[in-house]
Amino acid sequence: MCRQSATVCLVKSPSLEGVAGLPLVDRLRVLRDPRRRRGVRHPFVAVLLVAASAVIAGARSYAAIGQWSANAPQHTLARLGARVVGAMGVRVAPSAATIRRVIGQVCPGGLALT
Repeated sequence: MCRQSATVCLVKSPSLEGVAGLPLVDRLRVLRDPRRRRGVRHPFVAVLLVAASAVIAGARSYAAIGQWSANAPQHTLARLGARVVGAMGVRVAPSAATIRRVIGQVCPGGLALT
């Protein structure tokens, strides 16, 4: 959850007016990607979905979120929209550092994972 409150970040944000009844993935798609285009390797929504899935699975730190994403099976990464690398179509999860950076930009208060 966001330290400010998940409600503030995902429901009461001015950019999210009118999306209260939508699924999480649709709410996240409405958010503006705060990253610069240069160097972006992972889809914005995929990074947020990987982090949310890890927290739901019990991750309580950025390191645990990164470990969960690194160990996630290919079919899970595909459902979450992780990027595809190479001709074999291997899905690559975002690292803990990438997840930390993206969440820090989306919700400046960071996560309250306790």
